[in-house]
Amino acid sequence: MSSIYPTSLKGHFLMAMPGLSDPNFSQTVTCICEHNEQGAIGIIVNRLSEDLCAKDIFDELSIGCTPKTESIPIHIGGPVHSGELFILHGPPFTWEASLSVTPTLGLSNTRDILEAIAAGRGPEFFMISLGCAGWGPGQLEDEIKENAWLTQPVFEENIFVLPVGARWAEALKKMGIDPALLSDTAGHA
Repeated sequence: MSSIYPTSLKGHFLMAMPGLSDPNFSQTVTCICEHNEQGAIGIIVNRLSEDLCAKDIFDELSIGCTPKTESIPIHIGGPVHSGELFILHGPPFTWEASLSVTPTLGLSNTRDILEAIAAGRGPEFFMISLGCAGWGPGQLEDEIKENAWLTQPVFEENIFVLPVGARWAEALKKMGIDPALLSDTAGHA
């Protein structure tokens, strides 16, 4: 890890600053699921696919679903691995492969959790996304140093309860920041 950020941001949100020029991340909230010397991976929690719902995914994978699970929204988790599914979820964490993000939040991408969700037997709280966000070694630390992101510990209501369109502003408000007062000009203290 860089000496500037010697601790992991795993289990934290990244909130894009207004001046972040990458359109993939404009006004996004990203849940960092892993962060170590090899880089970081996260899931954007406030972007929905306009074209897909869970039925499309279940049909593509030949997974039967219930009428109740057909309309589950699909999120756009980021521009990396855009053809792969990632499920950010609460307990249980007994799926074939679950990465612990926090003691109450996991990331999975195996068929067993998708089948359980399709049948209405999945975790109580979950979010299905296509793609993820990724950073190489030191890249995230450099972007934070360049004032591209604000960080704070994850609060799960921002992933599973709040309306998608309110998540960026609510994450900032939780930090005591009025989103309307943020400048899009980066500066250094």
